[in-house]
Amino acid sequence: MSSHRNNNSSAEHFLQRFKDPPSRSQTLSSQGAVESIYSQSRYSESSESTSASSVEDSPRNLEPGVYVPTLAFFDPVTEDVDHEGTGRHAVRLAEAGVKGIVTQGSNGEAVHLTNLERKSITKATRKALNRAGYSSIPVIVGCGAQSIRGSIELCREAFAAGGDYALILPPSYFKPFYRPGSLIEFFRDVADASPIPIIIYNFPGGAGNTDMSSDDITLLGSHPNIVGCKLTCGNVGKLNRIATAVDATTPAEPNSGFMCMAGSADFILPSLVVGGSGVICGLANIAPISCVKLVELYTAGKMKEAKKLQTAVARGDGAAIAGGVVGIKSALETYFGYGGLARRPLPRPSKEEAKKYAKDFKDIVELERSF
Repeated sequence: MSSHRNNNSSAEHFLQRFKDPPSRSQTLSSQGAVESIYSQSRYSESSESTSASSVEDSPRNLEPGVYVPTLAFFDPVTEDVDHEGTGRHAVRLAEAGVKGIVTQGSNGEAVHLTNLERKSITKATRKALNRAGYSSIPVIVGCGAQSIRGSIELCREAFAAGGDYALILPPSYFKPFYRPGSLIEFFRDVADASPIPIIIYNFPGGAGNTDMSSDDITLLGSHPNIVGCKLTCGNVGKLNRIATAVDATTPAEPNSGFMCMAGSADFILPSLVVGGSGVICGLANIAPISCVKLVELYTAGKMKEAKKLQTAVARGDGAAIAGGVVGIKSALETYFGYGGLARRPLPRPSKEEAKKYAKDFKDIVELERSF
């Protein structure tokens, strides 16, 4: 597989792009130039857009490290979005040292939210971070939809609500009818029109078993508005191939600026060893410090300690994967006094189930509190 950034001039071009990304005001003024054939009127809730972006207009870079797909919090009776709880959780994660927050991911119950709720959660997250002094932390927003036009609209709405990057799953509903190049076309057209940069989200379990190849992701990585990938497929070899081809950012070297990230905490260390940039992991909702510490140990060359910590984190991630968003919220409620319930039709855990979740997460919570 040939690298899409083999020559020095190309690498320098990409590195410069990531060092000096456009500000919100610059993006708004140039958005019309990248709308491709999708020329419907832009999302225009101007008052919401202004309030979300005016606090901090500086561009927010993606840095190697830990990113958290944050939860969506709801009133336990009405299931209305709890915006205050959303903001408090985001600040807790920022205080732990994470590099960014992801809204509307799988753990954020994006499929349970209306478009208005999506925007309100992203806006609440951005405002809370700004108020707490974390205005430099980027907010990545899940913007996957089943059509090109739908994903573009979500990207525009995410930008208006204060989002800095879009995390996008490949579409899959009509997968049997796609041609070999349909997903390439999808991501390129969305990236052409999106006002915020795109991160490819390869998660076969959430996309009809669509598992994008390293060749396709590498090819898409040459697009100037596609800046990273999240590999929840767990394929370390694939991550290595992509990271090598795109000269991905690592904790030690900025390289091209492309972020090649693991998609779960159980292979943070293996992904870093083969050239990855960090991780976007649900376990960090429970144990953000443990995940951050693992990256720090690797970066410091303390491999023995890093391996030991990775073993503990992987056990904790096993609990997170088994319990899903229901288990994570239950454990948050037990150990940290908040978390609440997932939206129906996800079940309310019984007392016995809550005890089991507490037991499953006990070791990782104790480790988290030890730091």
